[in-house]
Amino acid sequence: MSQAQHVEDAVPKDGKQPRSVRVILLALMIAMLLAMLDNMIVGTAMPTIVGELGGLDHLSWVVASYTLATAASTPIWGKVGDMYGRKGSFLASIVIFLIGSALSGMSQDMGQLIGFRAIQGLGAGGLMVGVMAIIGDLIPPRERGKYTGMMSAVMAVAMIGGPLVGGTITDHLGWRWSFYINLPLGIVALLAVSAVLHLPKKRVKGRIDFLGAGLLTVGITAIVLVTTWGGSQYAWDSAMIMELIAIGVAALIGFVFVQTKASEPVMPLHIFRSRNFTLMSVIGFVTGFVMFGATLFLPLYQQAVQGASATNSGLLLLPMLLAMLAVSLVAGRVTSSTGRYKVFPVVGTILMIAGLFLMSLMDTGTSRFTSGVYMAVLGAGMGCLMQITMLVAQNSVEMKDMGVASSSATLFRTLGSSFGVAVMGALFNSRVKDVMAERAGAIGGKITEKSAQLDAASLAKLPAGARDAYQHAVSAGTHSAFVLGAVVAVIALLGAIFVKEIPLRGAGPENSSGAGKPAEGAEGDTAQRDRTVAEAV
Repeated sequence: MSQAQHVEDAVPKDGKQPRSVRVILLALMIAMLLAMLDNMIVGTAMPTIVGELGGLDHLSWVVASYTLATAASTPIWGKVGDMYGRKGSFLASIVIFLIGSALSGMSQDMGQLIGFRAIQGLGAGGLMVGVMAIIGDLIPPRERGKYTGMMSAVMAVAMIGGPLVGGTITDHLGWRWSFYINLPLGIVALLAVSAVLHLPKKRVKGRIDFLGAGLLTVGITAIVLVTTWGGSQYAWDSAMIMELIAIGVAALIGFVFVQTKASEPVMPLHIFRSRNFTLMSVIGFVTGFVMFGATLFLPLYQQAVQGASATNSGLLLLPMLLAMLAVSLVAGRVTSSTGRYKVFPVVGTILMIAGLFLMSLMDTGTSRFTSGVYMAVLGAGMGCLMQITMLVAQNSVEMKDMGVASSSATLFRTLGSSFGVAVMGALFNSRVKDVMAERAGAIGGKITEKSAQLDAASLAKLPAGARDAYQHAVSAGTHSAFVLGAVVAVIALLGAIFVKEIPLRGAGPENSSGAGKPAEGAEGDTAQRDRTVAEAV
């Protein structure tokens, strides 16, 4: 059989993917679930972990070491996949993640757990990038929209199910199984990808830009540490934070210079010459900023003001997550059938701004139904943006840069989430402390001296007057945080307006508007993807 006939058989005219590709997609979704679910599960188990291992002072490093390793390794995994092959790098990331999970579960003290979490984070950095890049290799952008619902569903399952699964595992099996649970899921994904995925082997002449990778790692580490420590362990104007900012800026300036000289740069600067790619990076950053800030402060509001339990506050996010899932499905289908996508970033950012503004109006008298409606508006905006930003970013680069494009887009969203949690958190904490001092005097200041975020047990112990003051303080804090989010989201709206609607590459019905025509330079990429799909099946 000729290669042309093989490709024709591999990509049927009815648009359905062959069975082997569907198996691969299932394995990819499992890997994606692992990356998203881990922190959600572990967060629930942290009180039990501290009770057994001790080391309360180093508790934040259990999360920080994982986050740092994930963020720093993300762009490197993307480049390794582009240079040496997607399958090998993806399998390696799964193996490293599983090794880190097993070692974390066997930890005997907090120092070991922090170190093993860093190993786990190194693997997690390659999971999301690998998933996105392999999907980019196998499925044309025009058809990729059909699968955005799967990715949104995985995200919703992780955000809702993570705390529930984590609590159940910790209560019945022990905290170590919060890590061991990754092993059977990861092995299934590992075996499925090994057996079914057959991508072309690559070997690019040249070597990895180790200097650039080192500078980028230092820059990202400094940024994440600033956003993690600033306003909590160190004052924003402290010497430590100022030094970290200086180190981060110097490292990133050096990184940009090195990228202009390297033969195989970790993050090729030419991808930013594409207006759409640059704009999608900005929109992705803002989306991460808003989404992770909202998912942090909404449960706080629901627990402190509306009286929800920690478990129920996760379920009360359902309006936002279900709206995000439903709109993501519609957006993906419309994009695949029409080839049009610009409307979704524009409408999505408008809905995001509207949702954040509405949530800023919530106070101590807001009902759960009303807050649910407001969350649904924000979720609808997220649904328009979450996967479309990655789709357009990948469509804006050549196939040879698919890995670095996917890793760069993922990195900007990760950095956005770090900044969102830090900046919105600093504003929230400041406002809560101010209102507590106004309403409860010296007692209010003493209550929030160590932390402005009280758990349910601490809240229940407060006198009625202090509890009422704290509820008003949390309402004021979330108001300020959501107003800031709405203002930042305006930047994403401005970026969305300037997106140029370049036709998506790949299959799809042609129409008079020209959406079905291939983008400039797409013929070579289409042929390369056809060869990739042919070998995959």
